[in-house]
Amino acid sequence: MNKLDLHTPDFVAENAARLAELFPNCVTETKQSDGTLKRAIDFDLLRQELSHDLVEGPQERYRLDWPGKREALALANAPIRKTLRPCKEESVDFETTQNLYIEGDNLDALKLLQETYLGKVKMIYIDPPYNTGNDFIYDDNFSISREEYEENSGAVNKEGNAMFDEEKWKQNSNSNGRFHSEWLSMMYPRLKLARNLLANDGIIFISIDDNELNSLKILCDEIFGNDSFVECFTWHKKNSAKGKPPVNMVVNIHEYILCYTKNKAAKLTGELRTSETFSNPDNDSRGLWRLSNIKSTLEKPKDKFTIIDPKTGNNFTNYWAFSESSLKQMIIEDRIIFPKNNDGLPKQKEFLGEFENPNMPTMSHLGLFHSQTTTEKKIDGMMDVKSFLYRKPLELISKIVRQGTSGENDIVLDFFSGSSTTAHAVMQLNSEDGCKRRHIMVQIPEPCDEMSDSFKAGYKNLAEIGKERIRRAGKMILEERKSKPSTEKPVQGDLLHPSQTIFDPPSLPDVGFRVLKIDSSNMADVYYQPDEVTQDGLALQVDNLKQDRKPEDLLFQVLLDWGVDLALPITEETILKHRVFFVDDRPDIPGAQPEIATCFDTGLDEAFVKELAKRIPQRAVFRDSGYTSDAVKINFEQIFKALSPHTELKTL
Repeated sequence: MNKLDLHTPDFVAENAARLAELFPNCVTETKQSDGTLKRAIDFDLLRQELSHDLVEGPQERYRLDWPGKREALALANAPIRKTLRPCKEESVDFETTQNLYIEGDNLDALKLLQETYLGKVKMIYIDPPYNTGNDFIYDDNFSISREEYEENSGAVNKEGNAMFDEEKWKQNSNSNGRFHSEWLSMMYPRLKLARNLLANDGIIFISIDDNELNSLKILCDEIFGNDSFVECFTWHKKNSAKGKPPVNMVVNIHEYILCYTKNKAAKLTGELRTSETFSNPDNDSRGLWRLSNIKSTLEKPKDKFTIIDPKTGNNFTNYWAFSESSLKQMIIEDRIIFPKNNDGLPKQKEFLGEFENPNMPTMSHLGLFHSQTTTEKKIDGMMDVKSFLYRKPLELISKIVRQGTSGENDIVLDFFSGSSTTAHAVMQLNSEDGCKRRHIMVQIPEPCDEMSDSFKAGYKNLAEIGKERIRRAGKMILEERKSKPSTEKPVQGDLLHPSQTIFDPPSLPDVGFRVLKIDSSNMADVYYQPDEVTQDGLALQVDNLKQDRKPEDLLFQVLLDWGVDLALPITEETILKHRVFFVDDRPDIPGAQPEIATCFDTGLDEAFVKELAKRIPQRAVFRDSGYTSDAVKINFEQIFKALSPHTELKTL
């Protein structure tokens, strides 16, 4: 029985708990006067979270530190002047698909997605570049010179003499701090922004090898919270060692996948109990069953007794996991299978239909997955290359996606998408179980090595490979799905309509994707920095929009600024000779209103606005210089107030 607190609320503790929920990386421990540890807030880090500038004043505490960490945190919080420009010609089913492919630096992408997908992503899987000591293609300005590292990390003594091995520094091996610092500075802001996108029941999986496993674990503990750690999964990546034995005679045949949740309520789905492990050889009316042990693993005296096979009279004495009365009842109910000879142990029938949860826990070792399977060779053939990069096996990623999603409309994000294995896995699973998971892939157009098979096959960069794989995998999945026969579905009839059997056509998964490319903002510099524009320049910037931008570009900047789902259906119509884009217009649903209506043409007049207002959009956007006159601009607002009073109006 709990005791009454008998004191007023501890507002300090409550405020600290709220801060911990918003900024788990700011939670630390301090030692009290009696030597015990107490949960506390790292105010230096909290100040940094609330500032675009660097905040000084570090104190000794338990945490992961490296030169450049504060700069990486400031980088995560710094705003950017960029947008997403649609590329219809590289997309598949652009107007209707729910999937996105974003080409560009993933740090920019994560910032651009904050408004729209904050707290909406069910699962994140990333396979970041493993730390090999080479230069990173992600240009975040976190790379530091030798001199900077020496000064920040104390790598020189008071006399300025080096405190490290010169040869190791040249190699940038994992024996020196700079090797790890640059990689951590690259990962830190991306993981912080990724956490914001996760739903409350969201889950993140991160592939990693031995080089940064320990550092990544501590980093994720800081960002997601130690309580959010689920497991460090391992997977077996090859059958055996080939070639020359290693010096230490240990062959690394496995890699890791760190798993964290957004909060404690989030859970993995587990392994589905299927008929593959259950059968019904005796045609039991209770359905499929399997055998399980009834012997107790704890040898307590009270658990040792004798049970009797009613058919043979054979006695079995042992320590049992059930009470004597329970086992007698199970025997009566024909739930116990006795061995034919007296040299075995009785076991119980476990019926598939009696499990409360259809899933069972998954193992921390995920199994063997390698590049020589039939599936992986099929993918190489599909892409016309002999060795298709260093991709993760499709079956491995499929297993991860199945663990991290519950199915319907879940969003799966991969912001190191590489060859788009994650997108392939999502489409394949949707085809198999009929769910409608969505995927968002992000990839920088990293150039392919000119000596690689991919480059020789015609792929200039990694983004080209990823997009083409989704196209080809989608076609292959549709062909396989369409070849499957329709399923019978009996329909109960009545007096007027007798019973019949109809055939459901196979449901086809969404194999399209909408390509969006990161670029500078559509707004001219005068929009952001009017004090830096001269009188001569101002005359050229009356429109405040860049001259090379299309209406489609402006539309997606509107979607970003308003936080509207970037995958909503888009339709284009012509109203009185003006191009109008409707977002999420559902004319087939009575009373439904378009989410957004936009027109970025010039020369808009009252006749046009009257026709547009009849559609009663929830929001409408026009360019500031699009009206025929200032009087027309004022009349626009009055006409909407009369015909569509709830429409929110904006101008660019």
